[in-house]
Amino acid sequence: MTLPRVWFITGTSTGFGRTLTELVLERDERVVATARDLTTLHDLLAKYGQDRLLVVKVDVTRIEEVEVAFARAKLGFGRIDVVVNNAGYAHLGEVESMDDSTAREIFETNFWGALKVTRRAIEFFRESNPPGVGGRLLQISSVLGVVGLGAHTFYAASKFALEGMTESLSQELDPAWNINITLIEPGWFRTAAVSKIRWAPQHPAYSNPDLPANKVRAEWRGFVSPGDTQKAVEVFYKIAGLPDPPLHFPLGQEAIDMIRKKTATLNATITEYESWSEKLLSQDV
Repeated sequence: MTLPRVWFITGTSTGFGRTLTELVLERDERVVATARDLTTLHDLLAKYGQDRLLVVKVDVTRIEEVEVAFARAKLGFGRIDVVVNNAGYAHLGEVESMDDSTAREIFETNFWGALKVTRRAIEFFRESNPPGVGGRLLQISSVLGVVGLGAHTFYAASKFALEGMTESLSQELDPAWNINITLIEPGWFRTAAVSKIRWAPQHPAYSNPDLPANKVRAEWRGFVSPGDTQKAVEVFYKIAGLPDPPLHFPLGQEAIDMIRKKTATLNATITEYESWSEKLLSQDV
């Protein structure tokens, strides 16, 4: 008899995290749901009970809270099969509009917080799960971790950092540990988390309304994300069950189109200027 999987999901108060938690519970699996505000999870706890859902207060920027959550997962369920690194933070604005403290806050959650969870997840899969069982780590990145976009500068930078760290980490793992990692790179999806996004005050030098970042500002209040969050998390769920999952998984047609456009531009540049890199080795004459 196959035991129901145990999921550890961060950032479950709203957005992808909340919707995925609901889906996993509906599929008769177990969830360790972490959030900074646990009141948002009271309804699910009342519905499913502590034998199915363990809620833990976690701010991913605090390593002691991350460690407590993994310890409670071990105590409550004995193992973790899937970790979903979902907690995130967005504050938009141009490079010159954003103060350093705000930019650092973005990185503290989206990169350093995600790194704290990543390290603990890898260790748990290797040392706390039964030998050879391993686990799945889903890094909820963004299309903006692959393609930069004006006014999303520091959010994109934090996701680029997450992508670089994860790509490198995937090459460090011993295959015997049976740990698989996938970077999920969604485009725009309709979640409650979007309403929490804040903007930096506009820098006076960037008043030209034709600048791409200002077009984003002007359209932001009326913008409705086209993607269906429920359908997106169903894909997350399927990815977690793939026997040989990809490292990168762009999600949504917008994300695919943006990445294809960047790839085509980069390939064209390489083709045009490849000759400039010829004979650059020290022994070449």
